[in-house]
Amino acid sequence: MSENPRPTPAQELAGYLRSYIREMGLGNEDPGVVIDRYHTPDIEWHSDGIWLDRDKLIAHARPARKSAIALDVEVHDTLVAGDRVAARYTLRSTMRKGRRLSNEIYLFGELAPDGRLRRVHSTTRDMPDQAGDGTGR
Repeated sequence: MSENPRPTPAQELAGYLRSYIREMGLGNEDPGVVIDRYHTPDIEWHSDGIWLDRDKLIAHARPARKSAIALDVEVHDTLVAGDRVAARYTLRSTMRKGRRLSNEIYLFGELAPDGRLRRVHSTTRDMPDQAGDGTGR
């Protein structure tokens, strides 16, 4: 992984969140390659009670890429302690038909020895769209 200029979750959690979300949502690279860059092959992602493995994360990316035209990740808080990570961030999405979505996300994760994520638990809160108001809140 030393040839990878992108940060692993262990190296820089905020950088991972920005890079991973943009690469998965807007990138042209195969979603499986992106998943493997940041996560172990046995990734378990629990989001709002829904369990996603590697294949389900890849499947989730394909329709998102067709719908989203812009993504903004505002990272509010991050914490890395040993093999545990936590973050609070806001994801704002602009969709092809002009619809805008805003979600506050709370993420808790477990790192593998190589710095990639192996387990994630997250919960999401829909927020009113306030994009463009200059406050970010």
